[in-house]
Amino acid sequence: MKTDMTTKPSVHVVDDDEAMRDSLAFLLEVSGFTPVLHESADAFLSALPIAGEGCVLTDVRMPGMSGVELARHLTGQGFGLPIIVMTGHGDIPLAVEAMKAGIADFIEKPFSDEVLIRAIKAAISQPTPGGDQARQDARDRLAGLSPRERDVLAGVVAGKANKVIAFELQISARTVEIYRANMMTKTGARNMAELMRIALAAGL
Repeated sequence: MKTDMTTKPSVHVVDDDEAMRDSLAFLLEVSGFTPVLHESADAFLSALPIAGEGCVLTDVRMPGMSGVELARHLTGQGFGLPIIVMTGHGDIPLAVEAMKAGIADFIEKPFSDEVLIRAIKAAISQPTPGGDQARQDARDRLAGLSPRERDVLAGVVAGKANKVIAFELQISARTVEIYRANMMTKTGARNMAELMRIALAAGL
């Protein structure tokens, strides 16, 4: 697919599903991006080094190297572009693992076109997480949480299910759900992935 690489941010799609790659390529192109398609993490890595503005959009479950493993490898090498992970099997422990691997965002399939494009634009426009300023910003967003909400957040970041958190804190699972909803509101996080990214950036 030939587009002007000099004027449009490139989105490197890493997915073993050909139909998914083609669908994303169409959406990205009509949304003003240059799609660059890779059928596996190894295929993407063989194309390195990659320069210019853009991001990586990778599936989490693929034959060979997974999306989380790819993210961990890239961040370990000091890779400059933000990474967004897609999953059809999203769960909290996997989201935490992905966030710790240094990804910019985590979205669950099926997602709307608007959700994906918004995530891509946010990832490209925001500075790479890390550093003192990012840590302070994250701590400021958590400042309004009550001690009990912080306890629940710590359990979520540890990958624990609501029932486990409830048992350990001696509260009901419904109360845990209420605390989680409160945390989303107070921090302004648009989804659980963003909330976890804030928590990890703050050093929890």
